[in-house]
Amino acid sequence: MTSDSNPFAASGGQMSASVSYGNAPNPGNGAAGGNGLIKDTTTAAFSADVIAESRNQPVLVDFWAPWCGPCKQLTPVLEKVVNEARGSVKLVKMNIDDHPAIAGQLGIQSIPAVIAFVNGQPVDGFMGALPESKVKEFIAKIAGPGGGKDAAIEEALAAAAELVDHADFAQAAQLYSAVLQEAPDNVVAIAGLAGCLFETGEAEKARQVLDQVPEAKKDDAAVRAVEARIALAEQVAKLGDPAALEARLAKNPKDYQARFDLAMIHNARGNRTEAADELLAIMKADRSWNDDGARRQLLQFFEAWGPTDPATLSARRKLSSLLFS
Repeated sequence: MTSDSNPFAASGGQMSASVSYGNAPNPGNGAAGGNGLIKDTTTAAFSADVIAESRNQPVLVDFWAPWCGPCKQLTPVLEKVVNEARGSVKLVKMNIDDHPAIAGQLGIQSIPAVIAFVNGQPVDGFMGALPESKVKEFIAKIAGPGGGKDAAIEEALAAAAELVDHADFAQAAQLYSAVLQEAPDNVVAIAGLAGCLFETGEAEKARQVLDQVPEAKKDDAAVRAVEARIALAEQVAKLGDPAALEARLAKNPKDYQARFDLAMIHNARGNRTEAADELLAIMKADRSWNDDGARRQLLQFFEAWGPTDPATLSARRKLSSLLFS
C-alpha cells in the first residue's frame, strides 16, 4: 500500500472511505461450510456484510472474478486461514464482474485484491495471490490488539512525514489531523500537526495543538523541536533589518549583538549554515560574551533543526573543534 491508498487520506486514493454503500438486507449464502465466517456479498448487501459487521470484528473483502487465475489460487487459502482464525476475522467475497461498483469506488485496478475493514473503515490490504504464510501474517496483524488500526496509523504517519519532506504542509496536516481523530494522544501526530501549522504561519494554532500533549510526553524530542522553532520565530520577530545589522558589523566587528541578531535572521530564512557560522564566530572571538550566549543559542538551533540535519552535524564538528582544539 502507498500513501495514496492510505485509509486516513482526506481524499482520493485506492482506499478512500467515501464510498456509497447499499443498505438492502443481506441475502448472503454463508459459504464455505455455513459457519458464518465466510460469505458472498452484493453491492446492495455490502453495507450490512462489511461496514456494519466490521464493527464487531475485522472483515476481509476478497475482490475476485471467475476468469482470474490468481484469484482461484488465493480464495481457498483465504478461506482456510479465516476458518483457522476461529472468528477473529470474517471473509466476504465480491465478484467484481457481477458487482463492479464497490471495487471501482475503492480504486481497485487489479485482482485478486483483499481489503481489511475495521470499525467501518478500510485499514489495510494487499493485492495478488500471497502464500498461506503471508496471509496468516496479514490476518494476525489485522486481528491483533490494534485490529489493524495501529498499522494504518503508522502508515499514515509515514505518509505525512514524506509530505513534510516535500514541503506539502497542508496535505500533511490533514493526515496528522485524521490520525488524531483515531488516536488523540499520539505524540508524533500532535508534534507533526503543530509543525505543519507553524510552517504555514499559524503559530498560535500550533501552540494550541501542543497543549494537547500528555504531561508524561512533554519532553518528547519531536515536541521539543516544534517548541524550539516557535520560540526562535518569536525571537526573530523582534530583530531589526539585516542590512542594518551588517552595516553595524562592518563599522564594528566586535558588535557581537549585531552578529547574534544576524544569526537569528539567517536561521529564520533557512540559512542554517550561515546562522551557525555567525554564532561560532562570536564564540571564537569572545567565549564569555553574554554569559556564553552564542553557544547556548547554537545548542537551541541544534534542537530545532534535529540531530541528523546536515547543518547540525556540520556545526557540531566545528563546535567540537573550537572547544577542544
